[in-house]
Amino acid sequence: MAGILDGRVAIVTGAGRGLGREHALELARQGARVVVNDLGTALDGAGNSVGPAQDVVDTIRAEGGEAVANGADIADFLQAGELIAQATSTFGRLDILVNNAGFVRDRMLVNADEDEWDAVIRVHLKGHFAPLRHAGAYWRAEAKEGRVPVARVINTSSGAGLQGSVGQAAYSAAKGGIASLTLVAAQELGRYGVAVNAIAPSARTRMTEGPFADAMAAPVEGFDRMDPANVSPLVAWLASPDCDITGRVIEIEGGRICLEEGWRHGPVRELDRRWAAAEIGDAVRALVDEGASPEAVYGA
Repeated sequence: MAGILDGRVAIVTGAGRGLGREHALELARQGARVVVNDLGTALDGAGNSVGPAQDVVDTIRAEGGEAVANGADIADFLQAGELIAQATSTFGRLDILVNNAGFVRDRMLVNADEDEWDAVIRVHLKGHFAPLRHAGAYWRAEAKEGRVPVARVINTSSGAGLQGSVGQAAYSAAKGGIASLTLVAAQELGRYGVAVNAIAPSARTRMTEGPFADAMAAPVEGFDRMDPANVSPLVAWLASPDCDITGRVIEIEGGRICLEEGWRHGPVRELDRRWAAAEIGDAVRALVDEGASPEAVYGA
C-alpha cells in the first residue's frame, strides 16, 4: 500500500469505530503503518474490549497494510506513554499522532453533575494532552539527537467548542480547550519538526446519530454528506510531509472545508489612566457595536 504517507508510522486514538476507524483505514491506504487504539467501551462508557481495535487491524491487514491494536486508556498518563512506546518499539519510529477518542454526556448546565463533567473533560482534554505530551517528548529527543522529525499531530475539536452548543457545556468546554491546546502545541513543538493542527468534523458517529438522527441519516441515493469517511482524506493530508501549515483549526462536513478563525483582537478603547467603573459600560457597548457579531450557539 503506497500513497502520501508511504513508510510513515501513525497512532489513531479512538479508532475502533466511527471517525477514528475511517482515519485509521485511510492512513493505512495511504501507506502508513498504524497503531489502532481503542478502549472498546460501550457508548455509556461501560466495559472495555480490544475487539473493535482488532477488527480495524484485521481490515487493514486484509487490504495489505500493517497495523497493531492497542487498548490503552489514553487519558491515563502512564498508559498514554505506553501507547507511544508501542508504536516506536513495533515499527521503529512515530511520525503521526491523531487524537480522536471521545464521548459525550449531554446535559443542560443546571442538570449536569460533577462526575459527568469530570469524565468528559478527562477523556477529551486530558486524552489529548497525555498522548501529545509523550509523543512531543519523543520527537524532542529525536531532534536533539540530530534526527529532526517531520512529525504531524491532528487533534479533534468541534463546532461545539468553537461556537458553543446548548446542552453540551462539558463537551464544548473540552473541545474549546483542545483548540487552544493546538495553538500552544504548534508553537512549542514547531522547533522539533512537528506541525500541530486540529479538525472540527461533522459526521455520523455513535455520538451524533442518536441526538441528531434526522440530520445524520444517510440519503437513499446521492452523496452521503455525513459519512465519516469524508473527513479522513483531510486527516491524511494534515498527517503528510506535504502539509505546510500549523496551528490551524479546520472544519469539515461532507465536501465542505472551512478554515476556522478564532479569537482575535478587535476594536480598542484606551485611556492614559485607570478606567472608572461608571464609564466602562459606554466604552464596552461601543466596542460591541463596532465588532463583528458572534455566530449563534448551536441549538440556540
